[in-house]
Amino acid sequence: MAEETENENNLSANGRIIPINIEDQMKAAYIDYSMSVIVSRALPDARDGLKPVHRRVLYGMLDLGVTSGKPYKKSARIVGDVLGKYHPHGDSSVYDAMVRLAQDWSMRYPLVDGQGNYGSIDGDPPAAMRYTEARLKKFAEEMLSDINKDTVDFKLNFDDSLEEPTVLPTRIPNLLVNGASGIAVGMATNMAPHNLSEVVDGTVAFIDNREIEISELMQYIKGPDFPTGGIIYGYNGVKEACETGRGRVVMRAKAEIETTKSGRECIIVTEIPYQVNKADMIKRTAELVNEKKIEGISEIRDESDREGFRVVYDIKRDANANVVLNNLYKYTALQTSFSVNNIALVKGRPMMMNLKDMIHEFVEHRHEVVIRRTKFELAEAEKRAHILEGYLIALDHLDEVIKLIRASETPEDARTGLMERFALSDLQARAILDMTLRRLTGLERDKIKEEYNELMKTIEYLKEVLSDEGLRMKIIKDELLEIKDKYGDERRSIIVHSAEDMRMEDFIDDEEIVITISHNSYVKRTPLSEYKRQGRGGRGSIGTNTREEDFTEHIITASAHNYMLFFTEAGRCFWLRAFEIPEGSRTSRGRALQNIINIPKDEKIKAYIKVINLKDQEYLENNFIIMCTKKGTIKKTSLEAYSRPRANGINAININEGDQLIEACLTDGSSEIVMALRSGRAIRFNESTVRPMGRTATGVRGITLAHEKDEVVGMISVNNPEVTVLVVSEKGYGKRTDIEDYRVTNRGGKGVKTINVTDKTGELVAIKDVTDSEDLMIINKSGIVIRIGVADLRVMGRATQGVRLINLKDNDEIASITKVEREEDEEITDIETEGEDSENTNIDTTEE
Repeated sequence: MAEETENENNLSANGRIIPINIEDQMKAAYIDYSMSVIVSRALPDARDGLKPVHRRVLYGMLDLGVTSGKPYKKSARIVGDVLGKYHPHGDSSVYDAMVRLAQDWSMRYPLVDGQGNYGSIDGDPPAAMRYTEARLKKFAEEMLSDINKDTVDFKLNFDDSLEEPTVLPTRIPNLLVNGASGIAVGMATNMAPHNLSEVVDGTVAFIDNREIEISELMQYIKGPDFPTGGIIYGYNGVKEACETGRGRVVMRAKAEIETTKSGRECIIVTEIPYQVNKADMIKRTAELVNEKKIEGISEIRDESDREGFRVVYDIKRDANANVVLNNLYKYTALQTSFSVNNIALVKGRPMMMNLKDMIHEFVEHRHEVVIRRTKFELAEAEKRAHILEGYLIALDHLDEVIKLIRASETPEDARTGLMERFALSDLQARAILDMTLRRLTGLERDKIKEEYNELMKTIEYLKEVLSDEGLRMKIIKDELLEIKDKYGDERRSIIVHSAEDMRMEDFIDDEEIVITISHNSYVKRTPLSEYKRQGRGGRGSIGTNTREEDFTEHIITASAHNYMLFFTEAGRCFWLRAFEIPEGSRTSRGRALQNIINIPKDEKIKAYIKVINLKDQEYLENNFIIMCTKKGTIKKTSLEAYSRPRANGINAININEGDQLIEACLTDGSSEIVMALRSGRAIRFNESTVRPMGRTATGVRGITLAHEKDEVVGMISVNNPEVTVLVVSEKGYGKRTDIEDYRVTNRGGKGVKTINVTDKTGELVAIKDVTDSEDLMIINKSGIVIRIGVADLRVMGRATQGVRLINLKDNDEIASITKVEREEDEEITDIETEGEDSENTNIDTTEE
């Protein structure tokens, strides 16, 4: 054993076998690999905004001489040159990088001028590099300017045969104007492009005031400016990205709603968010339309051509283009987000950078370039001045110089003789010997003197630049402003400074609508203007087409911008904006409410609350929801408790077994409540007798039922003494009674008679509070609707049976009633009354 150990030690000592912990080796190797990817591949340099591959492509093209003024060269030639000299990787890595630099939908300011098929915004691949051609754009040449003036450090290439620049001496803040994206190991970068004019203005402001705040910089640099235009929706993400280096910028397509000659609406998209593939977007939208996740689109057409971008969405006649557009924003790539993550290499190390950091790094880099360029130009100028001084000495002693040269046997003797005789340097002596005879003419002598004098002025200026930082900063500013004049353009992406500036309701007309909910929970909204007004006693017009055994149960009048709270028979509350309800024609069936909100399939909507605003705290605290159940229970809760409903609904009231919620209404806490029974009785009591309770409470007794099969048919809250109480029975009879005819009693009593129930009238089905300024919409179980003026109904006593409101065929019955604002102009209905005119217009006014 000892011998084996000794052998092992000897082997280790000999260096042939070195024991290493595999965990340490893996860590070290992976860290080396990740740092290589971070520094040499995936992240841009903060100074010129380029990754190594892009830098090599641009420098390789300059090296090859394919500048903007020269003819195009085959891409394969350029790629081969870059591969062979600087970038020892696959050819596709170089070609793909070059292609992206030429795409005007990828780069805000393209650096390569491509000729041929360079792909498209639809995601089409570019042609192979043997077919396409390229050359540098002038914009890219500004990034390479002065590279031969020792402005940047060079390093040896992969085989040490050539040198390549470590960074470009760019005049353009490329990191900001073109952005960058890359995935390294353990980190990634995603930088947004910006507008050149804005960036230059911001950089100049930074140079003038190094203590400038980011908020002040943002007055110049408003935010990202994407090559594909579009709308930046909301400013908070932009602000966060500028201040911290991270943020989420929401982008929207630029879309307009137009009406065609045929009167149909269409949505026209002329700009889409950055990095969105148009073909994929259209394909995905078509799939969503087929899956019925987006409704209201009849056709999608891509009408884009060389002139510009254009995608058209044709809207169905019964759909609202604003709602469709909002759904497109919600479900498709018409709205996407750009996650800003500003990580770039600063002195070879990855750093998270805010807006000011990026400008600072560029200005520091530019400052160093100006210093190095000035030193180089000074050295060159002094070298030239030194030679010109030699020329001038020789011209002042021309005869002696010629004599000395002629007397010399060899050029070396002549050079040595000149140096000794006139105290010249080796460089000057060689230059004199190399002079052509024409330089000895008088005109040429004057030119030399003039050149020398100009050179001395230049040298003096260059020395001044090197000694004065303020002058150097002025040079940087002047060069930046020159770049702005040459290449600056208008902003393409519009910024909406707050997401609330473009709320969804801004796309919706705040029109009066009728929301219809059927017995089987099919819902739709229809403009109120679609319902025409008739004289009392008519047959009515077709209000909705319903399936067998289904009929309209609720008719709600609302404004499109209202909030709707839906209450189910089981006592749950759901929340919806009125404009989110799908629009349908007067005769359409509507859409199942379960497809819009998550209502359990076995529950029906029994009540609704129309709420103006759920954000105003004072409004929420000073309003209440009062609910009543079929068995006569009543409950009062503050509206504030219902201001934050969840997607799956919230419990609004605890319902006992065998009972169900039938009505809910909004009050201000000072109303009087009237509850009506199917048996024809009603009770009136003050709302103040019901104390507010929590959401999960059951409530207290509101009215005592007349018998076991009796039930509550409705509840109204009244705070206006001019209001009359309207009751309607199932066989088409109804009447108005003054509220004062119902005496105020204690909560929980049996109530008083509100209508004389007979076989002719049928039992009570509804109770409403109405005024002369309103119309009444009555709908029966077969789907027929009639609209009559409340003013046509005279006020009667409490115990009468009322007048006939609507003639019912066969065994039809009234399903529900609602009140709407009165229309000024009375219109004749579409549907003619059928052969029973005399019967229809007879009004039974018998009072008992």
